[in-house]
Amino acid sequence: MNPNGKAKNSDAALCNSRPRTRGELEAAISRAFMQLEKEYTGRGPTETRTFLIEDILLVRLKGVMTPAEIKLTAADSRGASLIKQTRMELTNIKRPQLETLIRDLLGVQLRSVYTDICTQTGERVVVMSLDRHPELPGENGGPM
Repeated sequence: MNPNGKAKNSDAALCNSRPRTRGELEAAISRAFMQLEKEYTGRGPTETRTFLIEDILLVRLKGVMTPAEIKLTAADSRGASLIKQTRMELTNIKRPQLETLIRDLLGVQLRSVYTDICTQTGERVVVMSLDRHPELPGENGGPM
């Protein structure tokens, strides 16, 4: 998805390929988050893991800090606070893209988004509450 909220070809392919298992869905969400990080910060995380737990989606991104952010935390005591504030604003800006991603891949609505970054480890966690537990292929009577 580009910054204007329009789907890119890779997004359409991601959603049209219809992941078949929980693992495939989680991997597709991880790939989408990696792409969003690249679009908004100029680089992607070194590792991303996604966990769908009932109506909660947890995304853990490692190695997300840019070289500038790393230098800022080392040089200024306010650096960590500034980075956290900036990352929160970026999350608010890309919320429409997150809503589309969740709706297209999981068939549910995004309710709330919570995020934080640890400037010491460069790890970021995003927790999203969904409007309901998604019906997953082959689970709880979901279609295969």
